[in-house]
Amino acid sequence: MKNILVIAPHPDDEVLGCGGTIAKHAKTGDEVYLCIVTKAYPPRWPEEEVKKRKEEVFSASNILGIRKTYFLDFPTVKLDTVPQEELNESINQVVGEIQPEIIYLPHRGDVNTDHRLVFDAALVAIRPKPGSTIRKVLCYQTLSETEWGAPLVLNAFVPNVYVDISETLETKLAAMSTYKLEIKEFPHPRSLEAISALARVGGSTIGVPAAESFIMIREIIA
Repeated sequence: MKNILVIAPHPDDEVLGCGGTIAKHAKTGDEVYLCIVTKAYPPRWPEEEVKKRKEEVFSASNILGIRKTYFLDFPTVKLDTVPQEELNESINQVVGEIQPEIIYLPHRGDVNTDHRLVFDAALVAIRPKPGSTIRKVLCYQTLSETEWGAPLVLNAFVPNVYVDISETLETKLAAMSTYKLEIKEFPHPRSLEAISALARVGGSTIGVPAAESFIMIREIIA
């Protein structure tokens, strides 16, 4: 059994990026933990909608088999107003409590600035210091964020790790369906059809029905 930590800038990033992989970890007995870094806030979002978003997180987490969710409650789309040290330390505290062996992060080249800032802060928090439990760090792609980034080499999502989610794709789609405030109609990339299509493309890349793809940041082999 391994401890797994998924760090998501916003609710639904965890499902879009690695929902099938999360469900696969849970099915094999791993303990999966989720850290959601930001939250919506009034008056930009109605109070009722803010409450509903948290309920959706719990519903999706139950479907995927996530053991516990941590909410850091930093302001959505305003992470650039948060002192870097504060963000680093908040993520560091979660990592310290969980002692994960595998960590999943957002891709740094995404169009959303929150994703870049979370990636940078997480890399500080998970530096390979003596005694660290972390053995693998992977970045996931997030539909409607990763593919909308600027077409620069620095931003390119070039996967080198694939996870077969043929048996958990439907679980991923069911979890995404609970995010009623976020799900869109096709051809929007945050639609169930687009999510399924991306998984099918990933699967065809490695010869299976469905897969999620990742960039390996670091793996430590003892």
